[in-house]
Amino acid sequence: MLRAGDGWSYRRVVVSPGPGESPDEAARRAAGVEAGARDVVVHSTSWRHLPGEIVLTYAVCPDPEPWLPAAGLPAPEVARGAAPATPSPERVEVAQVAAHAIRHLAFLMAEDPVVREALARHPQVAIALSPSGATPGGRAPAWAAPPSDTSAR
Repeated sequence: MLRAGDGWSYRRVVVSPGPGESPDEAARRAAGVEAGARDVVVHSTSWRHLPGEIVLTYAVCPDPEPWLPAAGLPAPEVARGAAPATPSPERVEVAQVAAHAIRHLAFLMAEDPVVREALARHPQVAIALSPSGATPGGRAPAWAAPPSDTSAR
């Protein structure tokens, strides 16, 4: 669940699909979002392999329950592999998954009219996902900046 305001923040919710339930349906159930909702985006943003399982990540934006505690993302940075042909990073932190989801939503905001229409109903989110990210001087927002320390990849 993603929130824009004074920077980005997120809530992590873990759920497994029930019998006969798709991953999309499970994500909506966990977020409390109806399938016909027009003002909340529920979008699969990534997947990764863990021993014995595939983990799907869904971004839900804006957070339908903004009163619940959330973790801040002061300098969102995505996880990266060590080289172009080794895309899987050694480890992935939850904050990096949230940062990747923000980048993904920014792309969809620019390219997908359905997502753009839904998120445009939330000015703070729309501004935070824009290329300038409402930063002074139009600098790239933190989620779009290159990594600060390439040795940690």
